[in-house]
Amino acid sequence: MSFIPERLLKAAPIALIITGILAIGYWLWVDPTKEFTVSEPGKDNVVSADSSNEQVRIGELFERFTTFSSTLKGSWIRFRGGNSDNIKLSEVPLLEKFAQKPPKLLWSVELGEGHSGAAIYNGLVYVLDYDETKKADLLRCFALETGKEVWRRGYNVLIRRNHGMSRTVPAVTEKYILTMGPRGHVMCLERETGNFIWGLDVAKDFKSEIPLWYTGQCPLIINDVAVIATGGTSLMIGVDCVTGKIRWKTPNPDAWKMSHSSIMPYTYKGRNMFVYAAVGGVVGVAADGPEVGSVLWKSSAWNKSVVAPSPVCTPNGKIFLTAGYGAGSMVLQLVEAGGKFNAKVLKTYKPGDGLSSEQQTPIQTDGHFFGIMPKDAKALRNQLVCVDSNDPTKIVWSSGSEARFGLGPYILADDKIFLLNDDGTLFIIKKSTKGYEELDHVQLFEGIDAWAPLAIADGYMVLRDSKRMICINLKR
Repeated sequence: MSFIPERLLKAAPIALIITGILAIGYWLWVDPTKEFTVSEPGKDNVVSADSSNEQVRIGELFERFTTFSSTLKGSWIRFRGGNSDNIKLSEVPLLEKFAQKPPKLLWSVELGEGHSGAAIYNGLVYVLDYDETKKADLLRCFALETGKEVWRRGYNVLIRRNHGMSRTVPAVTEKYILTMGPRGHVMCLERETGNFIWGLDVAKDFKSEIPLWYTGQCPLIINDVAVIATGGTSLMIGVDCVTGKIRWKTPNPDAWKMSHSSIMPYTYKGRNMFVYAAVGGVVGVAADGPEVGSVLWKSSAWNKSVVAPSPVCTPNGKIFLTAGYGAGSMVLQLVEAGGKFNAKVLKTYKPGDGLSSEQQTPIQTDGHFFGIMPKDAKALRNQLVCVDSNDPTKIVWSSGSEARFGLGPYILADDKIFLLNDDGTLFIIKKSTKGYEELDHVQLFEGIDAWAPLAIADGYMVLRDSKRMICINLKR
């Protein structure tokens, strides 16, 4: 039995017809994309220098929690360690097997979402964190053996979640510690006390464009000079750690931009230089002498919109460059004549045709490169490979289809490769140029995007996923 009046039943088909005609008309004549903007490769999520009118007072926030003393003397002073090669000649022998149980967990601490790695110096751990509640970049200092927070120093700045926030590793010396935040704020402190010395807003002061996914460049201190690749009005600068005064600037006539890659110190043919893969090309900048800060050589042949791995500079003048998102790799050869340098392209190849990497920088040792292949490397995707460093297309071995590691970090310590995959499993792999040999592995935690660089000193390893940092005892 129907309770709908007969006149409404007769009118219903007519109403449906009218509604259908109106819907078709709307679909034909109204453009739903009129408010959209065109997305260009490498331009999504770019944070400009004018993205906020806020006044950032670098170093204004400080809290001290406890006093500290330690007898530890080991260090991991910056991204890729003191020799910038990601190799640690360990002070103590390290585990080769886990005896079917995880290594001893010394401590664990929650962090803001990100991928920033730790630096270690004389028993202290330094990590640049982002506190979403306080809306602040915070350099946090922890005791290596206990995990107790000693102090923190930072500044308020608005960072919106963008595949995480913090990304960089501090640079540490006996006197100083240097950080570079997601939006290019540089902070220099006294290492032990956390006392503020000076700050620099790279995007504001040099009209730089912060890369998509925020700043990934890890700062560098050489001979008490902070070295920063700014992009913008200058390509690179050197800042006195004592005074905060700019000692030298590298001109940027080609308007190259800041990448996610970090500056690598390099000595070739007796010349000290800083090698940097910018968005626009790769450059070698004089690191000392009367020409400090001047361009020794450059090449625009390597010009990719997204560059995260740093250049790998070999003793024979070959420079290996790689990036993700289909970029593949390139090998340059430095040629020196009469004190002048030139960079010649030796080889260019696509992902899967030889060593390439999306995020981590490969390790070079014993005439070979070790690295994790990107997801677009065909059958070799996400595998660990060993290649000939003179010809990175010559793959000596790969870990195989059953051993894939995502974007995880790795380090060579005590002659073993320690590799952390995306989900928090730590692998110990034999350093070998003969074949892949896994010694052991263990799940440390239920990790999410465990991409941050590893740090190790005094037999203790500091590692993290996107939200938590832990310290384990790897001493044998």
